[in-house]
Amino acid sequence: MTRIAVAGALANKPGNGGEAWVRLSWVLGLRRLGFDVCFIEQISPGSCVGADGEPARVEDSANLAYFRRVVDRFGLGASSCLVRDDGSRVTGMTEAELREYADTAVVLINLSGHLTHPPLLDRFPTKVYVDLDPGFTQYWHASGQPLGLEAHDHHVTVGTNVGTPGCPIPTGGLAWRAVLPPVVLAQWPAGAGADHDRFTTVGSWRGGYGPVSWEGRTFGLKVHEFRKLVELPARAPGTFEIALDIHPADAADRTLLERHGWHLVDPRQAAADPDDFRGYVSGSGAEFSVAQGIYVETNSGWVSDRTVRYLAAGKPALVQDTGAGRALPTGDGLLTFRTTDEAVAGVHEIRRDYPRHSRAARALAETFFDSDLVLGALLADVGVSR
Repeated sequence: MTRIAVAGALANKPGNGGEAWVRLSWVLGLRRLGFDVCFIEQISPGSCVGADGEPARVEDSANLAYFRRVVDRFGLGASSCLVRDDGSRVTGMTEAELREYADTAVVLINLSGHLTHPPLLDRFPTKVYVDLDPGFTQYWHASGQPLGLEAHDHHVTVGTNVGTPGCPIPTGGLAWRAVLPPVVLAQWPAGAGADHDRFTTVGSWRGGYGPVSWEGRTFGLKVHEFRKLVELPARAPGTFEIALDIHPADAADRTLLERHGWHLVDPRQAAADPDDFRGYVSGSGAEFSVAQGIYVETNSGWVSDRTVRYLAAGKPALVQDTGAGRALPTGDGLLTFRTTDEAVAGVHEIRRDYPRHSRAARALAETFFDSDLVLGALLADVGVSR
């Protein structure tokens, strides 16, 4: 059976069910296509914490516990490996097994370029860099940050407009191919019975990265976009809830949101594991979310993995316009906005004919994001046959 490796961050993001699904969708999707797939993750011991959030040894860390729990839940225990930055094994496949797998695999799918250890990376004959953060990746690369892009043979991005007119994100001379986030539809059945008036999302107030500055311009973060839409619950019918990771230092922003009618819940309670995240999405009526400012301001065409899960579950999505409408139909199931007025109109439209938008959401997932289609096309592009 043809072997493919997927590298990405799971233990590095403990307690984040949505991020786990990003990685799982690639692994489980490639398995559906009939490939022998292993999942590899690299972790720095200095980033590990215990259940109390304090620094801990890898062996005693919440990171390791989370990794084991998720891979075991999805039957990946024997085909996964967690390694330290120096390539030494933490859990899963032995170092010898991993080296042998790399030597016989046809391709490495390196999500966000997560695997960087050269002795292991160099064993793969073909390496595909998958950019999940368009704008961040390319501007960092242009500023000289070592991302390892040159070590890869192919470069793909969920920024569907990167490299096209109207999108200022620099390509760095690389031929970026657009790829839509895959979803394994069998893992996300369209559900019913949720409160149709309940708009939700899951996210981090500031995200994992700081602002990006380029040629005198600074691109904003998600926090800046949410502040622009803070009045939405007071202007639109329905309830608006965010499973929000927000630092205690941002207490003023929390108060601002709650004062304007946003309902905040703890994502560590609502969506920590993949099953919790799926249950949270399935129990929602629709998604409402903004995007990182850099995705919006560059017209990147970024599409959120999280939004794709909502669509697959038959939940309409009302999301900030990043220019993705050039690659996807919008207006039915997937609605976009640039202003608060447009967001209010989108809420009314979803409520006006919820059944139609719910059916359209699932149809979009089946037509554009089905892992069989997305991953099959990508592999064909990089010369991998089933």
